[in-house]
Amino acid sequence: MHIVDSHVHIFQPRIALAAVMATNAFYDGSCNQEIPVPATLGHLPGTVDDLLPRMERDGVARSVVFSTATAPHQVQIVNDFISGVCREHPNLIGVGTMHPDYPDFEGELRRMKEKGLVGVKLHPDIQRFPLDDKRLMPLFELMSAEGLFLIAHTGDYRYDYSTPRRMANVAKAFPKLRCIAPHCGGWSEWADARECLVLPNVYIDTSSTLPFGAYEAAKKAFEVFDPTHIFFGTDYPMWEPGEELERFFSLGLGDRLNEMVLGENFENFLRE
Repeated sequence: MHIVDSHVHIFQPRIALAAVMATNAFYDGSCNQEIPVPATLGHLPGTVDDLLPRMERDGVARSVVFSTATAPHQVQIVNDFISGVCREHPNLIGVGTMHPDYPDFEGELRRMKEKGLVGVKLHPDIQRFPLDDKRLMPLFELMSAEGLFLIAHTGDYRYDYSTPRRMANVAKAFPKLRCIAPHCGGWSEWADARECLVLPNVYIDTSSTLPFGAYEAAKKAFEVFDPTHIFFGTDYPMWEPGEELERFFSLGLGDRLNEMVLGENFENFLRE
């Protein structure tokens, strides 16, 4: 079976440990009524040298890799790092980053495309901006025109930056912009995601849902969202491919849906 992991974070080796620890600290102990118990987050290295052997061991053919710029000056550094890693390893698909205070959206998007990056990753909660902030409207318009997709962390009950409603606002304002709302559409806000994100240009992934024991939320997502709009994702280095595959198969979706979600859907998405 052809498997694509659509949600993978990797970091430069010199900052990887600090980045993983900071991410885990940001989420550690978080739970609400939709997350049965706080999950013990993974502490994997978060480097490409650690990722690649895990992919081979667990049968993952391709991974979509990205990182997040927490300040404007990091944008070019991150994009150069991701594109360079993907040149070295053709089984990795590179997604760039942006920051709402970066001064030249157009120039950096042009550079991203030249470097082979296929989308833009944003994390409103960590970067501290509303996803539908007016400052980003020119960015989304350019991305739509250039065929670059958006993947933005969506849903966190602790903040208002990344709510499913804000992702819906972006998707509706730019109907040709393909938007990925990870974590079954809204990490810890799945009911809201099911209500407002069933849109023609919105896709979801399975990352960081099942590890929290939210199997019912995942099953409901499969009932509500277009099955061609759902991707498998691990959220490495929080979770490793093997354990996420075990959780995914436990849903009992059937062979055909497994094939679609595990790889076919994202490969078709890339060809659009």
